[in-house]
Amino acid sequence: MNTRKQTVLIVDDEPTNIEILNRALGTDYEILAVTSGKEALEIAAHQSPDLIVLDIIMPVMSGYEVLQNLKQSASLKEIPVVFITALDREDRETRGLELGAVDYITKPFNPAVVKLRVKTQLQLKLQRDALTLRNIELQEALAKIKTLSGFIPICASCKKIRDDRGYWNQLENYIREHSDADFTHGYCPDCMKKLFPEYYEKTYGDETHKTRT
Repeated sequence: MNTRKQTVLIVDDEPTNIEILNRALGTDYEILAVTSGKEALEIAAHQSPDLIVLDIIMPVMSGYEVLQNLKQSASLKEIPVVFITALDREDRETRGLELGAVDYITKPFNPAVVKLRVKTQLQLKLQRDALTLRNIELQEALAKIKTLSGFIPICASCKKIRDDRGYWNQLENYIREHSDADFTHGYCPDCMKKLFPEYYEKTYGDETHKTRT
């Protein structure tokens, strides 16, 4: 049974805020913490956290810029981001949600609210991950259905194939229905020699003479 704790990356330039959030979340989750947007992107790329708690107002690179960089990365864009914002700045909350944040928590922190919001988003992520995995498994199963395997009854004379219902089908029709293969048509040398001897001579004559000599 997999008991791995989910990982939360806390990004805040104030060590005091990191300490408060770590106390609220550290019992239930594996905590990573950095104090700048640049470090956040580096850690996210290497550790792929399950959720990022991200301060909006930071020097050099704001939380908005960090989120925009995450959304531009194919491998990081699905990581849910919860913004940290001041209680009296609804405009910041709105912009963060428009950029793709999934939720926000306000300062000063209420540990119970922090735990609840983080838990909710991580549960949603588990559901999304499970659905994604299920879709992948379904696509693989559908692809496998289209793959021929096992013993196939085939007529030794005309080469027709008997299907599961007992009907005999042309070889190419059977393969086309049970796989993703299709056909182009031509003549092998033996059939060309029998059906179109003059064309066979023009096409393979020189090689035949070389073989004989």
